[in-house]
Amino acid sequence: MVADASGAVRSLIPARIDRLPWSPFHTRMVIALGVAWILDGLEITVASAITDTLTKPETLGLSSAAAGLIATVYLAGEVVGALYFGRLSDRLGRRKLFMLTLGVYLIGSALTALTLGNSPFWLVFLYATRFIAGMGIGGEYAAINSAIDELIPARYRGRTDIAVNGTYWAGSVIGTLGTFILLNVMDPGIGWRIGFAIGPVLGLIIIVVRRSLPESPRWQIMNGYEEEAEKSIAYIEEEVRSSGRELPPVDETRAIELKPADTHGYLSLTRVLFRDYPTRSILGATLMITQSFLYNAIFFTYTLVLGKFYGVASESAPLFLIAFAVGNLVGPLALGHLFDTIGRKTMIATTYITSGVLLAVTAVLFQANVLNAVTQTIAWCVIFFFASAGASAAYLTVSEIFPLEVRAKAIAVFFAIAQCFGALGPVIYGALIGDGSNRSALFVGYLLGAGVMVIGGVVAILYGVAAERLSLEEIAAPLSATGGGRTGTTRAEGAGSPRKI
Repeated sequence: MVADASGAVRSLIPARIDRLPWSPFHTRMVIALGVAWILDGLEITVASAITDTLTKPETLGLSSAAAGLIATVYLAGEVVGALYFGRLSDRLGRRKLFMLTLGVYLIGSALTALTLGNSPFWLVFLYATRFIAGMGIGGEYAAINSAIDELIPARYRGRTDIAVNGTYWAGSVIGTLGTFILLNVMDPGIGWRIGFAIGPVLGLIIIVVRRSLPESPRWQIMNGYEEEAEKSIAYIEEEVRSSGRELPPVDETRAIELKPADTHGYLSLTRVLFRDYPTRSILGATLMITQSFLYNAIFFTYTLVLGKFYGVASESAPLFLIAFAVGNLVGPLALGHLFDTIGRKTMIATTYITSGVLLAVTAVLFQANVLNAVTQTIAWCVIFFFASAGASAAYLTVSEIFPLEVRAKAIAVFFAIAQCFGALGPVIYGALIGDGSNRSALFVGYLLGAGVMVIGGVVAILYGVAAERLSLEEIAAPLSATGGGRTGTTRAEGAGSPRKI
């Protein structure tokens, strides 16, 4: 790295990261950071599973409304946490935030288990701890997605990010099995508390592993920390080299020139979204909103459908969820590499449209009353095998198509938008399910969900970004990039003359 008199820096750090072969360091990093999605899936599942239990006298004796509010408060915490910690992640760095947000989650979730009653004080305590836990996980989404994208070599970025996002469903499986055992084998008054402690125990193990991870050298160099960036990239290279991997030579022509600027806030992000990248903003918002609407609509009402239309007892419903979750987990793992080989646009459009069409077909079969609980679950597994890969790619998309200086904030904003729209799904579908006497209403609802996913696929065809195997700086030039560097340009829709990097 060489700085000139004006303070501009010429750096090969992005090229040095992207040329690295996969190594145990990358595996360790993905495990340490990717646990965020496992924890979220675990928390959502545990909270859903123990809702009814918390209404019983031997636990907290909550009203149904008070118990149902727990999940809402947690989701609200996720939105606030994503926006607040997303800004801090761009300002203070990825490493500080992925340590801080995990700590916030640990404190919030552990304290939840200490709730002792249903008095006004303890209700406030319960909701406050769920909100804090949600803030931690929401902040994890912004900080972790940013760190993974900036540290993973370009040719592996798609499959890695998609697989990591898909592990949400591994957490769902753990949460389902854990609560099924805890609530059916142990005393419910103790079991629900241990259920909320599963995540913090896992988090304590992971926080030790995270301590050895370096800061993102990309973030450091673009924020003026040249010496620290050199130390971080040197540490990563040595980790790769010590595992027996041979480091390819660095392509000197891939150097970037930039001049670190002041911290960029949400005002800068607004300019980036609406002035520099309007079509990418439409793409990101559409992909996030459509997948969130469908997932929340189906996931939070699947037990109602099984119970009202197929007569499945609530005690047996978790077994169906495990099958549903496995389908969601396998999709990103099986299809993820295709987003790096076939390409982002083709695969995102294919997964969204395929899942939408399959849902429409299932809706027809549901209306014809030819499905039972098992075949309905199999249909959901097939639908969400594709939808899960597409949904994971939505998070990948919003984390890689905007400049580094506002990356975490962009993830946070689109995540918050998606959560707000997604919250409509359970309300709408819950009303359509009703007492289970009207299949036609839910049939229309399923067609609505199918249409929403197809819209997402069409927008991917129109505005998708071919980001596969490209450096992040090729996809979106840093706001601090100056002229005189590499002659490549970004694909900035509607941005006028593209920045040179």
